[in-house]
Amino acid sequence: MTITYFGYGSLVNRQTLSPESTAVPGELQGWVREWRVTGKVAGIGTGACALTVRRQTGSAIRGVMVKEPASGLAALTKREIRYDRIDGIAPEFRPERPEDGVSGDAFLYQAKSRHYDWGSEDHPILQSYVDCVLAGFFDLWGESGIDHFLATTDGWHAPILADRADPRYARSVSLDRNLAALIDEKLAQIGVGYVGA
Repeated sequence: MTITYFGYGSLVNRQTLSPESTAVPGELQGWVREWRVTGKVAGIGTGACALTVRRQTGSAIRGVMVKEPASGLAALTKREIRYDRIDGIAPEFRPERPEDGVSGDAFLYQAKSRHYDWGSEDHPILQSYVDCVLAGFFDLWGESGIDHFLATTDGWHAPILADRADPRYARSVSLDRNLAALIDEKLAQIGVGYVGA
């Protein structure tokens, strides 16, 4: 027994997945990403903003279709506690390699209505979260992956909490100097603002 779900943020980064999982890169038709999940961060006591998705005709987002043993569902559900499970998305996914099949019962996670709000100074985007996500996109698609993510994600008006030196994100990753500089350059180009950690 296995489960199959679409990852569009940190799940794109292989370092955040279980060793038993496989990830098929591709594109999900009819969706756009948003920095629009707010809530307290466990173990930190402050608020933060995370990623979600919403349907949008004519849009498409890159990501990965993750397959893992069904025994991982409980941990996944806990990870996505602020999200509802949305089933029936398999027909909307286009794998990069046509030979990569996708399970018909594939699903994704979308923000629960009570957590659906834009990031703010009280709920900033964590820089360590952005780093994790963009490192995953860079690993799969290079610089164009970062560009795609920035262009297909709404909500960059929310401030970014500069926590790279002392990460608050539970699945933070280490970046090499060149990738960190590239990410900072790309974010500067879209005019993001920062607040101190």
